[in-house]
Amino acid sequence: MDNNETALYDDGRIVCDEDGMTIRWYYPWGSKKIPYGSIRAVKSFSLRPVRGKWRIWGSGDFVHWYNLDGDRPSKQTGIDIDTGRRVHPTITPQDPEAVARIVNEHIAA
Repeated sequence: MDNNETALYDDGRIVCDEDGMTIRWYYPWGSKKIPYGSIRAVKSFSLRPVRGKWRIWGSGDFVHWYNLDGDRPSKQTGIDIDTGRRVHPTITPQDPEAVARIVNEHIAA
Protein backbone atom coordinates (compact mmCIF):
# COMPACT_ATOMS: atom_id res chain seq x y z
CA MET A 1 0.00 0.00 0.00
CA ASP A 2 1.37 3.41 -0.96
CA ASN A 3 1.65 6.11 1.67
CA ASN A 4 -0.89 8.17 -0.33
CA GLU A 5 -3.60 5.51 -0.01
CA THR A 6 -5.95 5.44 2.94
CA ALA A 7 -6.67 2.07 4.48
CA LEU A 8 -10.32 1.13 4.78
CA TYR A 9 -9.25 -1.67 7.12
CA ASP A 10 -5.88 -2.57 8.68
CA ASP A 11 -5.36 -5.02 11.52
CA GLY A 12 -1.62 -5.46 11.00
CA ARG A 13 -2.01 -8.62 8.91
CA ILE A 14 -4.79 -7.71 6.48
CA VAL A 15 -5.12 -4.33 4.74
CA CYS A 16 -8.00 -3.26 2.51
CA ASP A 17 -7.65 -0.01 0.59
CA GLU A 18 -9.50 1.42 -2.42
CA ASP A 19 -7.56 -0.79 -4.88
CA GLY A 20 -7.51 -4.17 -3.21
CA MET A 21 -6.40 -6.31 -0.34
CA THR A 22 -2.88 -6.85 0.96
CA ILE A 23 -2.20 -10.00 2.95
CA ARG A 24 0.91 -9.52 5.05
CA TRP A 25 3.14 -12.51 5.85
CA TYR A 26 1.59 -14.48 2.99
CA TYR A 27 4.95 -15.57 1.60
CA PRO A 28 8.14 -16.17 3.60
CA TRP A 29 9.53 -13.13 1.78
CA GLY A 30 6.55 -10.80 2.01
CA SER A 31 3.01 -9.76 1.28
CA LYS A 32 0.47 -10.62 -1.41
CA LYS A 33 -1.56 -7.84 -3.04
CA ILE A 34 -4.89 -8.89 -4.57
CA PRO A 35 -6.71 -6.27 -6.66
CA TYR A 36 -10.48 -6.34 -6.15
CA GLY A 37 -10.88 -7.01 -9.87
CA SER A 38 -9.12 -10.37 -9.37
CA ILE A 39 -11.50 -11.52 -6.63
CA ARG A 40 -14.50 -13.58 -7.76
CA ALA A 41 -15.96 -14.15 -4.30
CA VAL A 42 -15.20 -14.26 -0.60
CA LYS A 43 -16.71 -16.88 1.67
CA SER A 44 -16.68 -16.78 5.46
CA PHE A 45 -16.46 -20.08 7.35
CA SER A 46 -16.14 -21.31 10.91
CA LEU A 47 -12.62 -22.33 11.87
CA ARG A 48 -12.43 -25.89 13.17
CA PRO A 49 -9.49 -28.04 14.26
CA VAL A 50 -9.63 -29.86 10.90
CA ARG A 51 -10.29 -26.67 8.88
CA GLY A 52 -7.69 -24.07 9.67
CA LYS A 53 -7.91 -23.41 13.40
CA TRP A 54 -4.46 -24.87 14.05
CA ARG A 55 -2.97 -23.95 10.66
CA ILE A 56 -0.59 -21.16 11.70
CA TRP A 57 0.80 -20.73 8.17
CA GLY A 58 0.74 -22.56 4.84
CA SER A 59 -1.56 -25.25 3.49
CA GLY A 60 -2.81 -28.59 4.71
CA ASP A 61 -4.87 -29.46 1.64
CA PHE A 62 -2.99 -27.77 -1.26
CA VAL A 63 -6.10 -25.65 -1.97
CA HIS A 64 -6.22 -23.14 0.90
CA TRP A 65 -3.11 -21.08 1.72
CA TYR A 66 -3.09 -19.38 5.12
CA ASN A 67 -0.87 -16.37 5.82
CA LEU A 68 1.20 -16.40 9.00
CA ASP A 69 -1.12 -15.72 11.97
CA GLY A 70 -0.06 -16.94 15.40
CA ASP A 71 -3.41 -15.79 16.81
CA ARG A 72 -5.44 -18.04 14.49
CA PRO A 73 -6.13 -20.77 17.13
CA SER A 74 -8.04 -18.20 19.21
CA LYS A 75 -10.14 -16.96 16.26
CA GLN A 76 -13.52 -18.28 15.16
CA THR A 77 -13.95 -17.16 11.53
CA GLY A 78 -11.87 -17.46 8.37
CA ILE A 79 -12.35 -16.01 4.89
CA ASP A 80 -11.70 -18.00 1.71
CA ILE A 81 -10.80 -15.76 -1.25
CA ASP A 82 -11.69 -17.14 -4.68
CA THR A 83 -9.46 -15.61 -7.34
CA GLY A 84 -10.24 -18.25 -9.96
CA ARG A 85 -6.97 -20.07 -9.30
CA ARG A 86 -6.41 -23.49 -7.80
CA VAL A 87 -5.00 -22.10 -4.53
CA HIS A 88 -7.31 -19.86 -2.50
CA PRO A 89 -5.74 -17.31 -0.16
CA THR A 90 -7.37 -17.91 3.22
CA ILE A 91 -7.24 -15.31 5.97
CA THR A 92 -8.37 -14.74 9.55
CA PRO A 93 -8.71 -10.99 10.05
CA GLN A 94 -9.51 -9.52 13.46
CA ASP A 95 -12.85 -8.30 12.05
CA PRO A 96 -13.89 -10.80 9.35
CA GLU A 97 -17.30 -9.17 8.86
CA ALA A 98 -15.71 -5.80 8.01
CA VAL A 99 -13.26 -7.37 5.55
CA ALA A 100 -15.98 -9.41 3.81
CA ARG A 101 -18.20 -6.31 3.58
CA ILE A 102 -15.42 -4.12 2.13
CA VAL A 103 -14.40 -6.73 -0.44
CA ASN A 104 -17.99 -7.48 -1.45
CA GLU A 105 -18.73 -3.75 -1.88
CA HIS A 106 -15.72 -3.39 -4.20
CA ILE A 107 -16.24 -6.52 -6.28
CA ALA A 108 -19.94 -5.71 -6.78
CA ALA A 109 -19.13 -2.22 -8.11
